[in-house]
Amino acid sequence: MTWSIVARDPETDHLGSAVASRFFSVGSAVPHIRGRVGAIATQAFVSPLYGTDGLKLLDEGMAPAKIIETLTARDDGHRQRQMHLIDADGRNAAYTGENCIDWAGHLVDDNVSVAGNMLAGPEVIAETLRVYKERAAAGAPLAERFLDAMDAGEKAGGDKRGKQSAAIVIYRDQDYPWLRLHADDHADPLAELRRLYTVAQERYLHVAETMPTRENPHGMIDRRVIDEKIAALEAERLAEGRPSASFATPLKSR
Repeated sequence: MTWSIVARDPETDHLGSAVASRFFSVGSAVPHIRGRVGAIATQAFVSPLYGTDGLKLLDEGMAPAKIIETLTARDDGHRQRQMHLIDADGRNAAYTGENCIDWAGHLVDDNVSVAGNMLAGPEVIAETLRVYKERAAAGAPLAERFLDAMDAGEKAGGDKRGKQSAAIVIYRDQDYPWLRLHADDHADPLAELRRLYTVAQERYLHVAETMPTRENPHGMIDRRVIDEKIAALEAERLAEGRPSASFATPLKSR
């Protein structure tokens, strides 16, 4: 019913996940992430405890492969579940239960893994991983790697039942996400994610840079700095005749 990526950017230590499915609001169930700790995707016949408890075990220093062993050993339903995860040091592991619906499987590589079930075939995760690595080698931002990789998986067949929802979640080094985008019920959810990412670049991601952090609990206090930056970007967009991707922007400003 789903395929997903879990990744760590070794240049920044940012952690993230992207997921798509013919299932409502897949982003609410699959990705579980904590900055400086790790990222987990729990899918197939989902157990949210694989995400919540898995993050606790990662925080305690348990290796990803051992976490899979621990969580599946205590769960009588593990044969119909799937999970993959990575820790803050880049150690990763994946598990696909033998009763997951075909096609089901996973691929694990340096700082990234891809897993899926109920897919058109193995080429879905193979293409997703190939494009992710290609875009990573080119230095693309993590969100763009996810978007391009998931598009490649969709072109390779995606969820064999069709499309409905998708999500991207990225954490930097905090306990809150730097970016969380959901298309929960959409005819073309990956295209909608790409639109939302474009909207985020117009204002939201600039504001995100001002938010308080562990190192700076005050954040940016003088909002004039960010207001001036956003105004300059908006003026540049209008001067170039580029339309806003936001549905909330008045048509005369688009």
